[in-house]
Amino acid sequence: MIGVQHLVFWQVSFSALRKDVVNVVDIMERLTNEENQIDLDDGLVEVLKFELALICANVLLSYSDLEQFEDVMTSLRERVKDVFQSILVEVDNKYNLPHIFGSFMDNIDDCISSCPRSTSMTEEELDFLLLNLHHLSKYAWMMFPYNAQLVMLQNECGNMKDFHGMIVNGCIEKDIVKYVLPQFQFMAERVGLFLWEFHRKSVLSQLDHEDDQTDQDAQLSELDHEDDQTDEDSQLSKLAHLFLQIVPIELEVMHICFTNLKSSTSVEVGQFIKQLLESFPDILREYLIHLQERMVTVINPSISGARNIHIMMEFLLIILTDMPTDLIHPDTFFDLLARVGTLTREVSTLVWDLEDKSMNKESTNETTLVRGLEEKSMKKESTNETNRTTLDLLKDIELLKGDLRHVYLKSPDSSQICFPMSDGPLFMHLLLIHLKDLLDSNAYSIALIKEEVGLVKEHLEFIRSFFANNEEELYKDLWARVLNVAYEAKDIIDSLLVRDNGLLHLIFSLPITIKKIKLIKEDISNLPEKIPKNKGLIAVNSPKKPVESKSLTTGKIIVGFEEETNWIFGKLFGGPADLDVISITGMPGSGKTTLAYKVYSDESVSRHFDLCAWCTVDQEHDEKKLLGTIFNQVSDSDSKLSENIDVADELRKQLYGNRYLIVLDDLWDTATWDELTRPFPRVKKGSRIILTTREKEVAFHGNTAPLNLRLLRSEESWELLKKRAFGIKSCPDDLLDVGKEIAENCKGLPLVADLIAGVIAGLEKKKTVWLEVRNNLSSFILNSKMEVMKVIELSYDHLPHHLKPCFFYLASYPKDTAMEISLLKHCWLAEGLVEQTEMKSVEEVMKVYLDNLISSSLVIAFNEIGEYPTFQLHDLVHDFCLIKARKEKFFEWISLRTPSSSSDLMPRMLTIDNNTKFFALNNFVLFDLNNKSHSGKHLYSLRIVGEKLDSLLTDTCHLRHLRHLTVLHLDPTFVVVNDFLLNEICVLNHLRFLLIGIKVKSLPLSFSNLWNLEILSVHNEGSTLILLPRIWDLVKLRVLYVTACSFFDMDADGSILIAEDTKLENLRHLEKLVLSYSKDTEHIFERFPNLQDLRFDIKESWDYSTEQFWFPKLDCLTELEELRVAFKSSNINDSELSSVMTNRLWDFHFPSNLKRLCLYDFPLTSDSLSTIVRLPNLEGLSLHRTIIQGGEWNIGKKDIFENLKCLTLSKVTLSKWEVGEESFPVLERLDLLECHELEEIPPSFGDIDSLKIIKLVKSPQLEDSAMKIKEYAEEIMARYDLQILGSKNIPLFK
Repeated sequence: MIGVQHLVFWQVSFSALRKDVVNVVDIMERLTNEENQIDLDDGLVEVLKFELALICANVLLSYSDLEQFEDVMTSLRERVKDVFQSILVEVDNKYNLPHIFGSFMDNIDDCISSCPRSTSMTEEELDFLLLNLHHLSKYAWMMFPYNAQLVMLQNECGNMKDFHGMIVNGCIEKDIVKYVLPQFQFMAERVGLFLWEFHRKSVLSQLDHEDDQTDQDAQLSELDHEDDQTDEDSQLSKLAHLFLQIVPIELEVMHICFTNLKSSTSVEVGQFIKQLLESFPDILREYLIHLQERMVTVINPSISGARNIHIMMEFLLIILTDMPTDLIHPDTFFDLLARVGTLTREVSTLVWDLEDKSMNKESTNETTLVRGLEEKSMKKESTNETNRTTLDLLKDIELLKGDLRHVYLKSPDSSQICFPMSDGPLFMHLLLIHLKDLLDSNAYSIALIKEEVGLVKEHLEFIRSFFANNEEELYKDLWARVLNVAYEAKDIIDSLLVRDNGLLHLIFSLPITIKKIKLIKEDISNLPEKIPKNKGLIAVNSPKKPVESKSLTTGKIIVGFEEETNWIFGKLFGGPADLDVISITGMPGSGKTTLAYKVYSDESVSRHFDLCAWCTVDQEHDEKKLLGTIFNQVSDSDSKLSENIDVADELRKQLYGNRYLIVLDDLWDTATWDELTRPFPRVKKGSRIILTTREKEVAFHGNTAPLNLRLLRSEESWELLKKRAFGIKSCPDDLLDVGKEIAENCKGLPLVADLIAGVIAGLEKKKTVWLEVRNNLSSFILNSKMEVMKVIELSYDHLPHHLKPCFFYLASYPKDTAMEISLLKHCWLAEGLVEQTEMKSVEEVMKVYLDNLISSSLVIAFNEIGEYPTFQLHDLVHDFCLIKARKEKFFEWISLRTPSSSSDLMPRMLTIDNNTKFFALNNFVLFDLNNKSHSGKHLYSLRIVGEKLDSLLTDTCHLRHLRHLTVLHLDPTFVVVNDFLLNEICVLNHLRFLLIGIKVKSLPLSFSNLWNLEILSVHNEGSTLILLPRIWDLVKLRVLYVTACSFFDMDADGSILIAEDTKLENLRHLEKLVLSYSKDTEHIFERFPNLQDLRFDIKESWDYSTEQFWFPKLDCLTELEELRVAFKSSNINDSELSSVMTNRLWDFHFPSNLKRLCLYDFPLTSDSLSTIVRLPNLEGLSLHRTIIQGGEWNIGKKDIFENLKCLTLSKVTLSKWEVGEESFPVLERLDLLECHELEEIPPSFGDIDSLKIIKLVKSPQLEDSAMKIKEYAEEIMARYDLQILGSKNIPLFK
């Protein structure tokens, strides 16, 4: 009886409260709109409306045990009271407001104190709740206007409010909605709880802010900010989950409207349907996106039927994204949306069914693999049913595609896209790689157009092969048609994949473009009959006109290269009597021609040789004319040779019997070398040929090791600048420092030094003027009349098209960056720059690419002894490369200094150097879901580095619309990826490279969707990432880098069962594992048969039963070449370790193919070291912080490091070291770092002929013995190439 009375009292109180709210809102509207209106603060009125809506919704939902209900309601009551009092000051007693206010406050108190426990609502209460939820969703969006999902929520709430209102008002018969009506309260509860959480903290934090402003608050503000960010991330996840709960109700409403209300004559119903049709595509799209992310997060993609569901969702999203309403027949729009809604309902049902199956599968995998026959039968039957249902979805796609073309859509106007770049062959090369990658990707988005993409690729390959075979005589108009239609095809396919006007492209544009390509293919097939012989032809791949050769004058200032000059003189005047070739190679502008001329013009050369000739070859040449030029010089004749004379024969006769010197300057290919040198007599007269070339292949073709010209040293550059600027005069003191800085900034390239020397020679000799040159060096170079860039362009034009994108990629790194070649190869592959052939593996193709780039002399290759091989670009080449890359829309770098281009054409690759002001000040809207930019979505590669992203902006950054990304590098200094953003990333299943920072315990299920990943780099400071079982789904993975990772969760009970055939065949690099002894780890490495580089930490490995440390058996890794292991900790303390030190501390099982081994913090004995000695292919050994038993390492006569080239000992407890004469027969480098206990370097190192470097760091006691070894090598062994280096590779002795 008391419960009934309580409920009645609450209903009466709430009814009165509702009337008061309606009355107050009405009065506020009247006060605002009347003619002699009172100057009310609009913001104050909006605050009042918001708080009234919040109070009403909270009271109605109070039965849900809302968190901190009384605190929030008390706070709201006080705030409403304050707002009312502020308004009363302005309006006084108008409309009896004081009385209404008093009544309203009493009714609030009554409702709060008598909150019902019943979960049922009357129709009027539910209607009022929906009204207030609509208002609250609107205010939520006003708080976060950049959140598009809150707009969807507002529309959703508005639709449900209006639909339910029509039920209450009798516009819709209740019989029609009897099944959906009970779901409205469920929906209201879900939305209400979300908005309660959304607004609750805001209400309480404002109250706390007003009541408490202590110093402690200020100190904790940063922590509070992080908590706010966590809450915000949680709200985003909850909002996504909310959509999954409430949109199915709207799908039912849509179904009811189409089946029962379509022909209604009610004005209200008609207006509602119109309103629903306007908002429905966006709501449905958002729902499908969240449903897709939900699938990725909780459903294993290998589950039967999952792929077909993804394909259907992709198809529906193409229809709903950028829906072309102006091209849809108006009378069919409702029918189309209803049909899409029905398919969405079917997909939604299947997803929830699959989620149950997937969860059951996961739980089963973690327990046992045993199945009863009956259970297997039931599972098979269920799987077959799912397969049948999902196959029906694929049939529905084809049916709907046909109806879209013939029933729903109007044909769009035809348009023509023009090829926007300049290098057509380069574009075609990259496009065909791109199409092949798409076909191989197995991505859901490509499944809809896989057949069409295959046709485009097939036709374009035929067209390209024709032009490649006829590249000297190509048809201008036809080539232009090819490029235009190829670019059109790329644009359409990419647009489809990112859902950019995808519907029109799918139904109309793609079939039309394929027809265009097919017509061109047919034209080419008939080309021999169609092309008149006198038609204008072009050479598509011909190099540009070369830079004219500069005249060589005796007055040219030449500095540096003294050692090189003397070396060449030695070759000219000494050496064999046979004809010998002296090849000079180097990068563009390195001074090859200048050095050759310096030698050629020396008087001693003209005295030594009977005949001398200089011939500049260049890229475009006529062998007969070149031989004629040489003949004229050696015969002292300027007369033109007759056409009928055999020039080669005449030249041979002229040279025969004489000692001759021929300089062939700027030679580009071996065929020209063979033609030009054919007439040169091979007689024993001591004749010489000096060859200058940028191509190392040509240099080696001369059958001699070339002189690879170094860059100028800083002092040499300054000498050149000084001589050009002042002649024989000295430089004023005030210009010395700035002059040397200018010389340093020339980066050793003689061409640049000479150019800048010429610039400053013509300027005033004032410090301010020289400072301007220093600060604007690049502009002086790039805008110079000498057109220095054309010198580099010659080498660039000579590159094959497949090498140009790899060359461009080097400019994506900052200047002066040394790029490790092994990582560079992986990045080229991930970026889609390597075209695999049937004859060669990817590794073999990339090796050829690298060799050709090095041979071009456009890159500086470093292959120092004991160091990893690296590439680097000279600053000038970097500038050139960046200009070219931007021109071809290949690459762009954006920062505050270089803001984004206004061009609508997005480059292939983009790097953003973030600044704290960047996202606030820059108009770049790449991450904005509301951005309608065509180009941004077409990005292939995105790299963001720099300062940390403001956490307030995190919720505005989305990635799910950048669906074409194959490379994503989010530097952890920029952002640590939260769960919400991680779910978006895992939808991007074209990704081949991913670098992120995360805070998760294990790889989530969503990673299974990234089956195209080849490089995964995860930064997870402070935790150990569990790899299994998700890692097995990444079947294409080649490189895995994690700050710390483990195969198993050692804290978990039980074992993870792994199928016998589970392997990662493609994995080459694995770093950085944390291993402890367990039976599960014993054979795990057998799953990575092609691993080449492995790095791990080993912990808790002491085995008391064998009195040895456990070490994994790695001899199964037959391809392993590099191993780095750190001994981090053990389950034995130092005192126990010293007492059990034996000769068998470790039972190492290293693979015989191992080339580089690095051990950190290992306790080692002589026996352990002998195991390492026996590795037949070991080239590099590094021991760091190693405890060697007894402090002695005696290498016996039988212990020979047969192939060891580099030995590094760092902080090793070694006091006595005995080395045999044959212990290190091929050692090239010895590094001793902080070896304080070692008394001397064994003198037998002086007998090693191959030793080139001894490096000592913080080991001064070893300098004397190092010096003795150097003196011994020079005096006894006559070897002068041994260097003794210190820190930073500075020589310790001259």
